[in-house]
Amino acid sequence: MNADVRSFFGRPIIVGGGIAGLMTALHLAPEPVLLLSRNRLGTDASSTWAQGGLAASVGDDDSPTLHLADTLAAGDGLCDEEIASRILRAAPDAIETLAGFGVRFDRTPEGKLRLGQEAAHGRRRIVHAGGDCSGREVMRALVSAVHSTPSIVVVEGVEARRLAVKENAVRGIWASCSMGSVFFGSRRVVLATGGIGGLFFDTTNPLGSCGQGLALAARAGAVLSDLEFIQFHPTALDGPGRPMQLISEAIRGEGATIVDETGRRFLEGLEGIELAPRDIVARAVWKHLSKGHRVFLDTREKPGTAFAVQFPTIASACRDVGIDPGRDLIPIRPAQHYHMGGVAVDADGRTSVAGLWACGEVASTGLHGANRLASNSLTEAVVCARWVAESLLGTTVRRTKPAITNDYPSPDPTTVRSLLSRALGIVRDSESLKATARALLPLADGNDAASDPAAVGLMIAIAALWREESRGAHYRADFPHRAAIARRFEITLADALAAARELAHSPSLEGAG
Repeated sequence: MNADVRSFFGRPIIVGGGIAGLMTALHLAPEPVLLLSRNRLGTDASSTWAQGGLAASVGDDDSPTLHLADTLAAGDGLCDEEIASRILRAAPDAIETLAGFGVRFDRTPEGKLRLGQEAAHGRRRIVHAGGDCSGREVMRALVSAVHSTPSIVVVEGVEARRLAVKENAVRGIWASCSMGSVFFGSRRVVLATGGIGGLFFDTTNPLGSCGQGLALAARAGAVLSDLEFIQFHPTALDGPGRPMQLISEAIRGEGATIVDETGRRFLEGLEGIELAPRDIVARAVWKHLSKGHRVFLDTREKPGTAFAVQFPTIASACRDVGIDPGRDLIPIRPAQHYHMGGVAVDADGRTSVAGLWACGEVASTGLHGANRLASNSLTEAVVCARWVAESLLGTTVRRTKPAITNDYPSPDPTTVRSLLSRALGIVRDSESLKATARALLPLADGNDAASDPAAVGLMIAIAALWREESRGAHYRADFPHRAAIARRFEITLADALAAARELAHSPSLEGAG
């Protein structure tokens, strides 16, 4: 980065180069904006890996009301119905917006959008682009649009390390690049940093996505919400590679079945069978695996010979490990896939810190509740990016002074990955959560590469300990039933540190929230 960073002072700063960040930047045009990305745009964003597409009620037999009903059912009582309704009503227009930016959606010979079916959707409403390459196609179009927009300055190879905050208001960002530490002054910052997959051994997300945005917000004093709700996708390719190859739910929507090594469809007792909500299918697969069985996706009849045409990315990944989906069973196991929790935001994406917005997976809007409905996440990112941009443009621009550059270590989740994988997986219990919180406390209190991942993991562990029930993607072996009243929990880093310190001094203390 050769430019004098002082020339960028005062510009809105977007941290993250996925769909949420790119769409926010495009909606801000022609307002000059600075977009920071750790790597070249499109190379390490979870958005690029998205297979399932975008959910929108664009079919003749569909409506936002029906889409909302499915979303609320999947969310298991914790969706913000008003927010969810607003987002889903805007979803069809978001598809048109993406098409306007050059996204080539899959269409029928008559030119209508080709719609897919996924679990817990009552209608075919999943809009795809390039079969199972939806995220890659959307990112291709948006990256091209961003590079063609003069008002957007993209700075690649820059990693945000800390937010500068004074009197609960953002003053800028300390970052790191090949030239060392640098400070970008701004009173308007958007976090669009993605999820937490890198905190787990088994994940379908880039390993570099380890909750950096959550750490930035938490260290700045922001309120976070719903952190205990982590979605595990039931069908990831079971092999040695990490991150794991996602085997899209859309394949089950086309008729594929889940079987064990004997060929038995062991999910037949579940309502919806293979198309039951993800948390239910993932727990059933996990339980069967824990009994010593192997689990497979059977695609030999459906989609059968059409598999490679409909799902070219997955077919290629299978071929790389010697599997022909038209003839062979595909070995699968659950893997961390999406984080329903995040930085608590209002309807316009504002956080509890003045001048800080959040958009995409890093944000907790209330759309997903306790369990995300398939393909609602990309839709949320596209829709909410417009509202974040409009909110940001409505704020008063104030002068920002330069700050002394501070040096913060680059986050590395290696040290905490085993702790979080054991305690915060598909099934949880009090003792493992307490032990993990105690182990994470000194790491989160430190200032080394493990500190930020440990801080994020600690907040999730404390939130999971507080929720003494099983709901959606959060399942407690010691509290297997839902509570009578659905409650959303908010947490700050200070809350989590205080709770962990109390646990450290009182080993028998039960979680409360």
